[in-house]
Amino acid sequence: MRAPNPTVLVVGATGRFAGLVLPELVRRNATIRALIRDPASAEKFRRLGVSEVVTGNLRDPQSLEDAVEGVDGVFHIGPAFAPDEAAMGVAMVEAAARAGVRKFVFSSVIQPTNTRLKNHASKVPVEDSLYSTNMEYTILHPANFMQNIAAAWPSIVRDGVFSEPFPKTAKLARVDYRDVAEVAAIALTEARLSYATLELCADGMHSREEIASMMSEELGRPISAGEPTFGEWAANARLPYDDRQLQLLATTTPSTASAETA
Repeated sequence: MRAPNPTVLVVGATGRFAGLVLPELVRRNATIRALIRDPASAEKFRRLGVSEVVTGNLRDPQSLEDAVEGVDGVFHIGPAFAPDEAAMGVAMVEAAARAGVRKFVFSSVIQPTNTRLKNHASKVPVEDSLYSTNMEYTILHPANFMQNIAAAWPSIVRDGVFSEPFPKTAKLARVDYRDVAEVAAIALTEARLSYATLELCADGMHSREEIASMMSEELGRPISAGEPTFGEWAANARLPYDDRQLQLLATTTPSTASAETA
């Protein structure tokens, strides 16, 4: 970026994943503007290094115009599985472009063109809209988030079972979203990742049986690898899959079933 201390709007700062981008931007001396829905949480974000907090709604065009005014870059991750996720993402891209924003980083999903999955299909219009702007975009395609295991950890410890909705012997690529956040911050504060589309994952692929074995060793007691049905898994994760979506998921290979739960 031309600005020595760029101002970056972080969309979804209250979420589990966008929130990880904040410390990476602070580390790089960026001025952070956080877009949040609840003004009551503003002080918490200021303690995290956020310089400015704006209250807005991704479904309110005027609040988007206000949020992007005067910023150099935008980090956007949509609310996963929201029925209008694509429309909200496109609206943010268009608002940023109209405001003359220089850089835009979009946290998408690995293999977004696997449009049989709703959370993948919703990313395609957002990516397409970026290609039609003059902004320096960077599109991130992260694999299954390791943080999803962290979210399931209490039930793993309680029940002694690590469950995901695909064969327990299938090897899966994963990524720590803290690493994704670092890449996002680099893209927003430097020039080297402009116009890049990046698939992001950690080294190696592990089956659920292998991960359960690691858990057993660390905990000193057995952890088994479970194989719930897609319906059972979606219900436990409180994800809004319908019956058709579950059928499509059942025919999808684990490498593409990102199961993001932002």
